[in-house]
Amino acid sequence: MKLYRNCAIGVLFSAVAMAAPPATGSERIVASIKPIHSLVAAIMGDTGKPFLIVSGGTSPHSYSLRPSVAKRIGAAKLIFWIGDGLESSLAKPIRALGKKARIVTLSRSPGLRTLGFRKGGLFDRPGPDDHDSHAAHETDNHFWLDPANAKIFTGQIRDALITAGPDNAARYSANARALVKKIDALAADIHNRLQPVKGRPFIVFHDAYHYFEKRFGLPAAGAIAVSPDRKPGVRRLSVMRRKIDRSGAICVFAEPQFTPKLVRIVTRGTNARTATLDPIGADLPAGPDLYVTLMRNMATAFANCLGAAASPP
Repeated sequence: MKLYRNCAIGVLFSAVAMAAPPATGSERIVASIKPIHSLVAAIMGDTGKPFLIVSGGTSPHSYSLRPSVAKRIGAAKLIFWIGDGLESSLAKPIRALGKKARIVTLSRSPGLRTLGFRKGGLFDRPGPDDHDSHAAHETDNHFWLDPANAKIFTGQIRDALITAGPDNAARYSANARALVKKIDALAADIHNRLQPVKGRPFIVFHDAYHYFEKRFGLPAAGAIAVSPDRKPGVRRLSVMRRKIDRSGAICVFAEPQFTPKLVRIVTRGTNARTATLDPIGADLPAGPDLYVTLMRNMATAFANCLGAAASPP
């Protein structure tokens, strides 16, 4: 498998070398995933639009690089990504194809708040079908779900953009200041919104929300490892349902890749409600407003599902 991947990257590199380069200028600014792309786009403002590598609802853990995207990476002058711990499928292509670019690895940002994946109790170990990086890395790389980390990213992105395009330094700085104010207001709104539901237990399908939980005082009771691609067996379902019951979970939160049918199967026979959390904005249009919308949607999902427990279903 390793040899196949190396050969595939070699073929992509050859294709990039033979292809005509894409448009220059702002289109040579590249971001890996939607939340990071959103911050970059907000700071760039009207100076141009960054290119997004992982579009739609594709997982950054298992993304398959298209030749057209490989060409963009090969022509990039600035690439923003979280790092190997999240975009594991992009690590080799970015390093192999983006040799002429400055690569900004945001997981290395000074002052970044880092949290580990939780172990023991009602937190499942990642299964073989779960995101591969969970097994290889101890640190949860969904950093942007803490607004304080998003502000740190904002500073890193601003500085890199100014270095790459000093003529736009004033606009990048002004846009970054405006973005920080927007993130501060967002965090205050979410804090107030979630105050009434603090302490109410819930279970997640994917231990990806530690940063959001820690920032806003909503600790999960546990996480169950579920594959979105196949129905769990009878024994596994029994274990999952017992875990939900033991936790006293009011809500079980899945993600967009899980079908409603699978969510119903897993929670059948329990008293838990169900809702969906979307940590990367899979179902949202990419752009400068995505980050704020993603975070507001997450707060709404928590508030509605956990808050509904205060009244009869």
